[in-house]
Amino acid sequence: MLLESYNWKQTQEALKILSSLNYRTGRIEEYLKAIACGVSQLIAIDWSVVTLYHQGFGKILASSIDLAEEVGTYSVHGQLNGTVVDLGSSLVVEDAQKNIEHGKAPQGYSAYLGVPLRTPSGEVIGTVCSFHKAPRKFSTQEVNIAELFAERAATALDNYHLYLQQCEFNEILEAEVARRTEELKQTQQKLVERERLAAIGEFASGIVHEIRNPFTTMKMGLNYFKKVDLSEPSQIRVSLALDEADRLERLLKEILLYAKPQNLELQPVEVNQFIKELLENFKVMPAAANRTIELDTKIDSTEILGDRDKLKQVLINLVRNACEAIQDNETVKIQITDNFYNNHSGNNNSGNNHSGNNNSGNNQKYNNQQIYIQVQNYGKLIPPEILPKLTQPFYSTKSSGTGLGLAIVKRIITTHNGELFINSSEEMGTTFTLGLPISKK
Repeated sequence: MLLESYNWKQTQEALKILSSLNYRTGRIEEYLKAIACGVSQLIAIDWSVVTLYHQGFGKILASSIDLAEEVGTYSVHGQLNGTVVDLGSSLVVEDAQKNIEHGKAPQGYSAYLGVPLRTPSGEVIGTVCSFHKAPRKFSTQEVNIAELFAERAATALDNYHLYLQQCEFNEILEAEVARRTEELKQTQQKLVERERLAAIGEFASGIVHEIRNPFTTMKMGLNYFKKVDLSEPSQIRVSLALDEADRLERLLKEILLYAKPQNLELQPVEVNQFIKELLENFKVMPAAANRTIELDTKIDSTEILGDRDKLKQVLINLVRNACEAIQDNETVKIQITDNFYNNHSGNNNSGNNHSGNNNSGNNQKYNNQQIYIQVQNYGKLIPPEILPKLTQPFYSTKSSGTGLGLAIVKRIITTHNGELFINSSEEMGTTFTLGLPISKK
């Protein structure tokens, strides 16, 4: 009767402890410590631990006593808990110091009770191990209690791993949703931009054609008066009027060029050869007079798919701007590379990629799936607050500029799925970099 009363009391105590265990996701260590302490308390043993097992190695996850130092990963080969994992069943050893056939016990401990942690799928992932300093026997009731606690620990660990997997999946899903949302936003921005440009183009074409007819008549009149024998003040006024007429004519042409759709006639373009052929065009430009234009090629033969006429227009525009930014006897440098770093300390960088975003930063590594054409002058620094505005329509730093040249450059490069970067510093002047996708053969 006394033994039955003890077993009943022990069972009631076990149920009480189990019912008080409260596992919350993210607090697995506290839960497992309560498991270890509960086993030690119920079967009156000196030390209990919960261990995790993986490919022949174990790690203590929780201990009923505070350890002097953290136990790292250790080999379970030849250890009692390794035998439990290999057998996949509970193991009782009355005196492990004498009966060593099942493996070694920690120094100073003799009696051993080990129970495997088995997940609902049947996988053994660890153990609940109990050690006693003196040799002792374990009753069936005590083994059952340890197995009951081990079942709870295994379920908690399995749920915790599922929770971590779910968190990881949620992070991946959130990142993917964010990426797709950003892509959708960029696509929507492109559609809105295309619709806006189409509307502007239609409106601008109509306005420009309406202006051109009377404008042509007025310019013919001014040219007539220039041939007439007028007084010097009158001749000056006519010349000024003709200069303004020429500027207005350039503006009308650029408005039409900017507004109309950029339909590309794509063909393979070998970049080195293409720019070498353009060098003579660059050198005979009025803006290039008394300037030196150098070409530095750092790559072998590389092809892109591009519209030769539009790319020629882009490069002529950039080289002309570079020449206008420097003085006589100074140099404009054109460099072709397939991978470079922006290493100019303290530089101000600004650019527009095909999504319309601004890019800025130092020591930036550019996309190695692109080829880069740099047009560099050694002129004055462009202030950082000005850089992002350079590609905006009708913004110009020149008194006689139309403000559409770089806006057209950006549109053409964007239509080629390329990128435009602008960098300016006191030491290196200003560099315009075109990033164009390398043709896939």
